[in-house]
Amino acid sequence: MQQNNNPIPISLHNAHVKLLAFDFLTLTPPSSPDYPFTRKLIPITRAETLGTIVLRDHKPAKFLRFAIDDGTGCIPCILWLNHMTSPHLARRRSPQDLCLLADAAARSAEMVKVGVVARVRGKVTGFKGGVQITVTDVFVERDPNAEILHWIECVNLAKNCYNLVNVPSSSGSVTLK
Repeated sequence: MQQNNNPIPISLHNAHVKLLAFDFLTLTPPSSPDYPFTRKLIPITRAETLGTIVLRDHKPAKFLRFAIDDGTGCIPCILWLNHMTSPHLARRRSPQDLCLLADAAARSAEMVKVGVVARVRGKVTGFKGGVQITVTDVFVERDPNAEILHWIECVNLAKNCYNLVNVPSSSGSVTLK
């Protein structure tokens, strides 16, 4: 076992964690709405995935719901398009910020088409007892090797980073498993 001399626990908070669908869909739900989803006790607040868009449900000026299939499963995604009509956002953002967010969301929505290979980043959220990505960025992939490279990165990161769990030992130090 490796000794972790860093007193700060492993945290992937606010980092876009690259996950394959089979891993993403098994994230542990939070015990309360104020807590994030977890993977092997490590909080996961943001995620990145890459795959083929296989489902698209568009409600203009409200949302765009779609699914990304990476070959291991389908990740549900939601892109909110209600920036200009949301009272929640209006209280928290300036009108200029809302316009920029609405424009960015509209551009992202235009890229989401069934059959397109895309990279999606966003916040890990729950909906109706499941896990989904609330989308902040969508990028259409043109590199034919992007999917296999994403798979390799996900496996490598899971093995060498995400699978390291902080476990307190009997001496009070923290060991990594």
